[in-house]
Amino acid sequence: MNPTALQEKLHSKTVAEYRSSVVAARYGDPVAEYATLASGCGVYDLGFRARLSVTGADRVRWMNGMVTNNVRDLAAGHGVYAFLLNPQGRILGDMYIFNHGDSLTVQTDRNQVEKILATFDHYIIMDDVQVENVSDQWTALGLTGPDARTRLRTAGIDFAELEPLQSATPQCACDCDCLECTVVRSDTAESYELWLAPNDVEKTWKALLAAGASPVGSEALEMFRIAYGTPLYGTDIRERDLPQETEQARALNFNKGCYIGQEIVERIRSRGNVHRKFAGLATDGAARIAAGTKITIDGKDIGEVTSAATVGTQTIALGYIRREMSAPGRDVMLGEVKAKVVQLPLAGAGISAAEHASLQKA
Repeated sequence: MNPTALQEKLHSKTVAEYRSSVVAARYGDPVAEYATLASGCGVYDLGFRARLSVTGADRVRWMNGMVTNNVRDLAAGHGVYAFLLNPQGRILGDMYIFNHGDSLTVQTDRNQVEKILATFDHYIIMDDVQVENVSDQWTALGLTGPDARTRLRTAGIDFAELEPLQSATPQCACDCDCLECTVVRSDTAESYELWLAPNDVEKTWKALLAAGASPVGSEALEMFRIAYGTPLYGTDIRERDLPQETEQARALNFNKGCYIGQEIVERIRSRGNVHRKFAGLATDGAARIAAGTKITIDGKDIGEVTSAATVGTQTIALGYIRREMSAPGRDVMLGEVKAKVVQLPLAGAGISAAEHASLQKA
């Protein structure tokens, strides 16, 4: 397992394997770092992300026929979240696709690259399409929280207001002296990503800390992901899952034309909902809940947990549950632990406002 570009520079002492890369696990108290993401501004390593460049005259038409979202009508500087399916409608991977005018950029986790590249290669037949893995030429930093835009400006990284999944080259007046960077606004939380060269990541990290952003490790990042209800491919989204089961409507477009697996997706839509759905669950108190734990009502199996994290006084879990049992507020059991189905997102869950304030001061 390789360290990220930032980890190679910082040599953090407390590290963890996260999404197939070695990153800092924490910089202090993970719960305080989580509070920063929910109510301040946390900056974190995104070096576990990969980047593929797609060029060639047929790139837009070809990509539109590969994935579940609309690439054909994607404006320059904008992106979409999408699934890559097999012909049976099962999910082979997830990704963000951005239109940069003369090329498309695919962003995904490094642990998905091999499968995605192999699938792409299988379907490039007579098309003028070239796919290049340029992951080692780039790395990324993330900023999350209501103060994220302010901290970027304070660091001298300024840009016009962005729509979700819009990217831009910022006007930089910071001391980073970076050759090039791209800022992208997230579509899920109050978040931004900075894509930049590996040689520039350490000085940019330090500039953002000097501007008031707080460092956040993978433990707090995972807490926030689960509390916010964002599924992770390979953990919460598996190849056996169908797109509509994941509740990720943002990945689907029903007016874009044909793509691999479309027949199954359209059949589900026309015939009615799937039998289970991705959902959030919260325990009455802190508890140890493992992936694979059965979700039951009156002893009857109605689903399973895919990931869980304890945040303050509460444990939040994600998983799949029978649709008719998925109304928020319903009492369930996670193994031997009492829990309720909850509405996602739950960012800030498990920590009171007073605790947030005290943790921020700390």
